[in-house]
Amino acid sequence: MNEQLTLDTITALAKRRGFVYQTSEIYGGLASSYDYGPLGTELLRNIKDKWWRELIRKKADMVGLDTQILLHPQTWVASGHVASFTDPLVEDKVSHKRYRADHLIEQWLAKQPNPPQLVVEEMDVAQMGAFIAEHKILSPDGNPVTAPKAFNILFETAVGAIEGEKSKVYLRGETAQGIFTNFRQVLDSARVKLPFGIGQIGKSFRNEITTGQFVFRTLEFEQAEIEYFFDPEQTDWQALFHEWQNRMWDFVANTLGIRAENLRWRRHSDKERSHYSRETYDLDYRFPFGFKELWGVAYRTDYDLQQHIQHSGAKLTYTDPFSGKTFVPHVIEPAVGINRLFLMLLCDAYWHDTENNRTVLRFKPELAPYKTAVFPLLRNKPELVQKAQAVFELIAPHHTTTWDDRGNIGKRYYYQDEIGTPFCVTVDFDTLENNTVTVRHRDTTAQDRVSLDQLLSYLHDQLKN
Repeated sequence: MNEQLTLDTITALAKRRGFVYQTSEIYGGLASSYDYGPLGTELLRNIKDKWWRELIRKKADMVGLDTQILLHPQTWVASGHVASFTDPLVEDKVSHKRYRADHLIEQWLAKQPNPPQLVVEEMDVAQMGAFIAEHKILSPDGNPVTAPKAFNILFETAVGAIEGEKSKVYLRGETAQGIFTNFRQVLDSARVKLPFGIGQIGKSFRNEITTGQFVFRTLEFEQAEIEYFFDPEQTDWQALFHEWQNRMWDFVANTLGIRAENLRWRRHSDKERSHYSRETYDLDYRFPFGFKELWGVAYRTDYDLQQHIQHSGAKLTYTDPFSGKTFVPHVIEPAVGINRLFLMLLCDAYWHDTENNRTVLRFKPELAPYKTAVFPLLRNKPELVQKAQAVFELIAPHHTTTWDDRGNIGKRYYYQDEIGTPFCVTVDFDTLENNTVTVRHRDTTAQDRVSLDQLLSYLHDQLKN
């Protein structure tokens, strides 16, 4: 990643080119909420398709699931979310704006020439309060803040047609619990045996207090989670854990094409790790605001299934078909926010080409929102427009393609570079004579002349590379 890249630069590009918009902007916006524009929608779809194909569809030991956003409220009591799904909240004493205490501490530390050595993630609420008081840490508006309090970040809502009969439910804070509550149904309906995993992609909701990190942390987001079930007496959990770390790294570094120097593993300390987890690691990415969690993997033991057994009375056990042993499986959980993968891709792909004075998003071709763009050299020449439309119709069934006839050809190229389109296909007067087109390459600006009868195979080969 360009060391000079700022989050403001990425945010401005994302809005200007139709990747991300502020939610309800015409009404002043909604904090920590974003809509995905035409390009963002395509990029998100490509990320999710890659994740599903590489980690679910290609694996003989994986099946998929799609569970509801609204689950029975006892689900969240059993999982512990109702009691302990909290963030450390402080309030500006003047403006009454709310902030996360750990974020204020991190921002204060980043400004210090010789900051004290501490891991904020390991501090409890009382320790954060004492640190804020000792160092007189202020809100972003420069005002004193209250002592931090634990704030539950589950979103509450209600179901029921009649006001007095409505029941409290929660928007799910993670997709994982839908997997655990469906464990029995998957066993009974699918031909699976241990070890195996269940994966899903879906919306989650957290009433978090955020500090302007764009789509990194939002109220509504998409998660891609896997619960991989196994017999701890038959499977070495450490070897399995390491295998999942390798799968995660391979997906980010190779499938998504992220540079290794912007990635690192960070192990959770005993203080930071959840009480039910025997081991937790985060795969961190170096965003413009520092290394932050991208994808976590945790050995959750049998905690979740045991909790649901206790609270529901359901039989969430597995019987080995060979030995006859009945037990509660253990689980390893890799969980990633799709929106964080999205932001990572924007940051890692960003390149300012000083030699040609252009901005380029150097996505891997198969991830780019549009794989090709088709141009008529001149928009006021009907014969060129008609031919270019035929070329568009030739390519579009095979590759995500966009049409562009605005401005001169140079401006079109630079626009497509900035949104990450790998190949631009231009129809010119020579096309009318010999049925060839110009194919321009995004990264090098090199141009090839390709006959129309070879164009699809040419693009196919280029996109593979």
